[in-house]
Amino acid sequence: MIKKILITGAGGQVGWELARSLQGLGEVVAPSRKILDLRDAARIREVVREVSPDLIVNAAAYTAVDQAEQETELAMAINGEAPGVLAGEAARRGAVLVHYSTDYVFDGAQREPYTEAAQPNPLNVYGRSKLAGEQAIAASGAAHVILRTSWVYGLRGRNFLLSIMRAARSQAELRVVSDQYGAPTWCRTVAELSAHIVAQGIAGGTGPDWWHARSGIYHLSAQGRATWHDFAQLIVNRMDLAARPQVLPISAQEHAAAAERPINSLLDNGKLAETFGLRAPSWQAGLGLCLGIELTRQLA
Repeated sequence: MIKKILITGAGGQVGWELARSLQGLGEVVAPSRKILDLRDAARIREVVREVSPDLIVNAAAYTAVDQAEQETELAMAINGEAPGVLAGEAARRGAVLVHYSTDYVFDGAQREPYTEAAQPNPLNVYGRSKLAGEQAIAASGAAHVILRTSWVYGLRGRNFLLSIMRAARSQAELRVVSDQYGAPTWCRTVAELSAHIVAQGIAGGTGPDWWHARSGIYHLSAQGRATWHDFAQLIVNRMDLAARPQVLPISAQEHAAAAERPINSLLDNGKLAETFGLRAPSWQAGLGLCLGIELTRQLA
């Protein structure tokens, strides 16, 4: 039985949704970053031991992909080392760890969607730091579920959706990369499917055996395929705008970001469906639901 759930990163887009989706499955404890600083291993251990959770959900991450090229140590501390500390504490008390990773652990060189068995080969510091976190968790012996997702967006924080919405209201022309493709995934989809997994774990028994039998990496992303240009165009098309900007395709080379991104970020979600019976909606449907909530807010 899961009595207490510790969520890290509850101020972020996925963490904020998790703090709501996991209500009713256990007592949710969601300390702020000031209280639980993932740069401080000793503090992580102290907070986990104070809370004594049965489930740790690590939604905290260093996500500034380009900035990570200069802040390698910080990215590695938060994404690579902290998950190992959390996993060690989970193993110590027989708790379960749910952790979030990324499509950026892959180089994007293959054409088909990536399965969990595909060989990681990250192209940038962010991807390498997230892969290090996965490896630390796997080595801990803790019961764990690592959920790799892709192109996460929402109505909070900083993400592609909000950047395009702001630009669309003030610019006549948007230039967006059209030669990288993936599956834009609403943060609420990630949180709700995570809650379904936790609920199944609760129904599966009182101990960690159910979780140990299913421990490992799973891909969780929206269905379908889009380029960043496709994503931006649909956002603009669904916005209520007095003047609709032109969305022009450009290459990743023209965009000239500090960190290299994979060309192919598609994830195969078959293992998630086979193990938990869960499948995310299409990326278009997810975006429609998300923007519907935004429209409701504007009309309220």
